[in-house]
Amino acid sequence: MALRHAVLAALLDGETSGYDLAKAFDLGVANFWYAQPQQLYAELTRLEKDGLVTGREVVQENRPTKRLFKVTDAGLAELEAFAAASAKPSFVRDDLMVKVRAADRLDPDVLVEQLAERAEFAQAKVDLFERMLHAMRAGREEREFLREGGRIGPYLTCLRGLAFERGNRDWCREAIAVLRERQAARSGR
Repeated sequence: MALRHAVLAALLDGETSGYDLAKAFDLGVANFWYAQPQQLYAELTRLEKDGLVTGREVVQENRPTKRLFKVTDAGLAELEAFAAASAKPSFVRDDLMVKVRAADRLDPDVLVEQLAERAEFAQAKVDLFERMLHAMRAGREEREFLREGGRIGPYLTCLRGLAFERGNRDWCREAIAVLRERQAARSGR
């Protein structure tokens, strides 16, 4: 997958400014694709040059002029071609996993501290995803929303983000418990 596909998918909700796109990536898209704001602005420029999005300027009073972008028919065709291609499995590249892999040779207190930080971060993301899902449902029960709700794609990706962060949180907590238990057993000998 290329950043262009993630940007095109994020623009499906309608005209969006680069600033709002960066916020959307930070909140809802970051669970499956991370990009710096500078990367997003550069990608919007390329997408517009390639005719996959159109942009228009909006003059604002007492604020800088902003550009709003929307997906073109060619952009939708690009997304459809991308969706038709087989999906490649994802791979995890995580420095904390490398550290835990070497846990038998490292200071467990350092690992426990880093695992606790990661668990706290994951819990904050869990809380965020739960709030986002609640807002998307707008008072409906989840089953009802899944059957009859409007745009289901953002909801489903948010559900995946929630499951991912819950898994991260739970794994970190379990790893902390194991490291502490082993440390206690060694010091009790």
